[in-house]
Amino acid sequence: TTARYQIGEVSQPTSQKIGLQAGYMLKVPFDNQLFFAPAAFYSLKGYKVRFNQPSYPPDTAAVDNNTTIHTLELAVMLQYDFSTRPDHLFLKSGITLDGQLFGNETYHLRNGKEVSEKMKFSFGEYGYAGSNFLVILGYETAGGFTVFGQYSLGLGNLSNADGGPQIHHRGFSLSVGRYFHRRKPTAP
Repeated sequence: TTARYQIGEVSQPTSQKIGLQAGYMLKVPFDNQLFFAPAAFYSLKGYKVRFNQPSYPPDTAAVDNNTTIHTLELAVMLQYDFSTRPDHLFLKSGITLDGQLFGNETYHLRNGKEVSEKMKFSFGEYGYAGSNFLVILGYETAGGFTVFGQYSLGLGNLSNADGGPQIHHRGFSLSVGRYFHRRKPTAP
């Protein structure tokens, strides 16, 4: 995971962190090879950023920030199966709404002091809620196993501070899963 981080119109250098996702997904028939595919999942996100100008949050004297954010996401997606065969490729996309449950940040001030604290979520700090656009490409087997790659593009700004930075989550993932209690696929 990482973030697109801008202060004013100036992009700040960011780097990636390792994250985690775990959750539930459904696949509900909609039209031929198109399915309604809602999901609910926990997501561990974060980013590392180096500032080349003042940023609040976290602190106008900060020179960097390393965050870890725990979120709960609810996704509304559509899935297209590229084949009617039980083993097939699929493409899934849609929108998620995420709630920032809690987070931690560690940053250094210009005077060299390190600050490690819980992230403050409020109307003048970091935002409680966000949204993302997901694109997923994967493979599903007749036994209900799936493997897929996912790209998450943050649509909502994580900062609520007036005049604060624009912080948008970004994430790439590789996932495995299994559908439980599913109906046996039928051949066309």
